[in-house]
Amino acid sequence: MELHERLSTPGLPATNGWNGNGGDPFAEIKNRIHLALISELGPRLFDIADTEAVRARIEAEIRDQLQQEAALSREDRDRLASEIADDIFGYGPLERLLSDPTISEIMVNGAQEIWIERNGLLSSTMLRFTDSSHLRRIITKMVGQIGRRIDESSPLVDARLPDGSRVNAIIPPLSLSGPLLTIRKFRQDRFDIEELVQLGTLAQDAADFLCRCVEAELNVLVSGGTGSGKTTFLNALSAAIPERDRIVTIEDAAELRLDQRHVLRLEARPKNIEGEGEITIRDLVRNSLRMRPDRIIVGEVRGAEALDMLQAMNTGHEGSLSTVHANSSRDALNRLETMVLMAGYELPLRAIRQHVSAALDLIVHLDRLDDGSRRVVEISEVQRMEGEMITLQKLFEFKIDRFEADRAIVGQLRPTGLRPGFMGKFERHGIELPLDLFGGPGVSLYGANGAAR
Repeated sequence: MELHERLSTPGLPATNGWNGNGGDPFAEIKNRIHLALISELGPRLFDIADTEAVRARIEAEIRDQLQQEAALSREDRDRLASEIADDIFGYGPLERLLSDPTISEIMVNGAQEIWIERNGLLSSTMLRFTDSSHLRRIITKMVGQIGRRIDESSPLVDARLPDGSRVNAIIPPLSLSGPLLTIRKFRQDRFDIEELVQLGTLAQDAADFLCRCVEAELNVLVSGGTGSGKTTFLNALSAAIPERDRIVTIEDAAELRLDQRHVLRLEARPKNIEGEGEITIRDLVRNSLRMRPDRIIVGEVRGAEALDMLQAMNTGHEGSLSTVHANSSRDALNRLETMVLMAGYELPLRAIRQHVSAALDLIVHLDRLDDGSRRVVEISEVQRMEGEMITLQKLFEFKIDRFEADRAIVGQLRPTGLRPGFMGKFERHGIELPLDLFGGPGVSLYGANGAAR
């Protein structure tokens, strides 16, 4: 049967979409055309669909068939042609969301509910999948492009798209709400520290201070909750690393994009279908120590690799950076202690805390506020042990000035007036640090000859 004949055959199977429930009156037409194309080209479609000739041919067939639907207006035909083409060549109703640079996250809660995050706030959309099988088809195509599979025997996938977007998909029997899909999008052009200042994420003096801290090879930990902007901030902060340094980045799913010339990127590998072949973050951290790095950047510390990262910071790899999920700077230290215990060594708690306090110099904590904005709310120095506790000293703290009529928060990251105890590191690297950064008199740390005042 010719392709155009298949397209016009009303007897081809169509899934039970929303046309029967009042959701999408064009579901039957879209499914009939889509399934006819799949039936004609089979699995070859996804192998050759990227060629311009095949795409032009299939789009022409779609438009020809839609011309035969007398009940469709011109606007409906154009919209349906676009939606069907998106299903075949892209990701269906998600295609326009993925191409929207203002959207940072896409959440599909089953076939009939799609949410997005824009400017830190959640909102629902009018977009829908025809049914669960339509959503499953898109998920299967999405994970198939990166060499993964999802089915009843492997119902959970956590990976990234070719453009760097992070994807999590989970299907029945693990999900009782039908297929679920979450996509964390990333800007193709990363934020630099100046853009974050303009957005109000942090103040200019705090940004200058943090860039000097990176140049002075301080070990910095970025903490924050989910969606608070830790990876974005780490990416921007890493731009202050000098070009002369050899950098190794280690991530679960590669998201960091450094512009320096001497960057080596490592990415963990999950288990295969047989449950073998896994390469963990910890394996990569250990291996990176044999690669002669000047700096090690771990995208996110989640488990036993925390011990290896701290050991690296304590054994000559100063200036390393990482992130951790935490609700406060103090909570970040507590989480590090727990993750070190996950390494399986029976270390006394005091020994772990001494290890942590000796390795870390600075904790930068971010938070997503009620108005959706992402802010640096605290910059704290990690000091030494006092008794059984690690002491933290706040150097900068976010203060709320007022709430606007639309609940927008007006405030600023301000110095606390306390001066850090790691001034000697700045001196060793010849980096001048104005003391007025901390609310003191407007003099520099160093005199004309570079000697400490």
